[in-house]
Amino acid sequence: MRITSRMILIILAIMVPSFNAWAQGNCPKDFSQISPSCISSVTKPFTENHLTLTNEMNGNVYFYKTPSGQVGKLKVRATTVTPVECTLFLDAVTFESKSFIPNSSLSISVANRHWVKSKIFLDREGTSALELVRSTKKAACALVFTKGTTQVFHGKMSDAKIREENNLLFYGPLVLVFIAIFIVVRGFLEEQDKFKTQEALEDAENASKGKQLHLFLKLTRPFYKRYFVPLVQGSKNKQGLKNKYRQKIANAGLSKDMTPEEFVALKFFMILGGPFVFLAVRWIMTEEWPLTITPIMALVGYFYPNIWLSGLTKNRNDQILRAMPFIVDMLALSVEAGLDFMAAIQRVIEKAPPSPLVEEFETLIKETRIGSSRAEGLRQMGW
Repeated sequence: MRITSRMILIILAIMVPSFNAWAQGNCPKDFSQISPSCISSVTKPFTENHLTLTNEMNGNVYFYKTPSGQVGKLKVRATTVTPVECTLFLDAVTFESKSFIPNSSLSISVANRHWVKSKIFLDREGTSALELVRSTKKAACALVFTKGTTQVFHGKMSDAKIREENNLLFYGPLVLVFIAIFIVVRGFLEEQDKFKTQEALEDAENASKGKQLHLFLKLTRPFYKRYFVPLVQGSKNKQGLKNKYRQKIANAGLSKDMTPEEFVALKFFMILGGPFVFLAVRWIMTEEWPLTITPIMALVGYFYPNIWLSGLTKNRNDQILRAMPFIVDMLALSVEAGLDFMAAIQRVIEKAPPSPLVEEFETLIKETRIGSSRAEGLRQMGW
């Protein structure tokens, strides 16, 4: 039953960010949620460069494309069309490197029997503009996209319609979040004392050895060890996972910090951690990165522990190479002075500065003291 609850938690956590990503990818009806990626995916051609202004345009949404290839969105909030005046209130956003928001109104009227154009720019450089002009022949006002800018009609929406169509997108994730929180709190309360005691013992052991846990492990360990390790330990391919990652973990110097099962649990946890970090950075930096990237970040999160482990291995190999000349010299001098090989290694451990190679020698000495032969210990060290 406990495994089933954790599986449900994983599925819900993956599904929640997918709602927003799905909405973004299919041009949602909510104007504020329309992203540049869904505008770019519109199959209708951007051909028209003018619109006739009417009082029935309220709520109309248009997409536009500038000559430089930037896309934008425009929503008509209110219009006034009379024989002597034309006024337009709008919301518009042009997606550049950072979003550009043009002025929100255009207005023209008769002045000394003459209509004056009203213009706003759609980008920072002024290469694209929107003009409100009066046609004297047709006695009507027109909205003109200038300098090669074209538009396409997206749809008509009202606030009531938006609320009605977004009920599922709003309440669905809310219910899933509530269920996920309930499962997390329930599991946390059940196993909190057990894991607190275990973590306290491990921290005390590391502190007695003067060893600091890697920051990445320190941040993620409370989560993957509690909720994902039991799933991995129940896997039928448990032995295969050990054989696949045991040497890689040893090469990175993490044999005492994590097991192969814990490493695989970390990879599964990062399927959730990757999207979470992406959404957190997006919110903190107030960027408008498309939410369709969220599933991709889950894939990146899954493979990130492998990249991190490779980096630790390379760094450890460099440290071993830097420490080797001094240690080899000390071993040679100790043997020439009459010490046997194992005594010379013990001398290196006592005199040489700390390094991964010294740690391997310490492991070799411990294994020989508990019964392993010197040949077996050296083979294990080579492995």
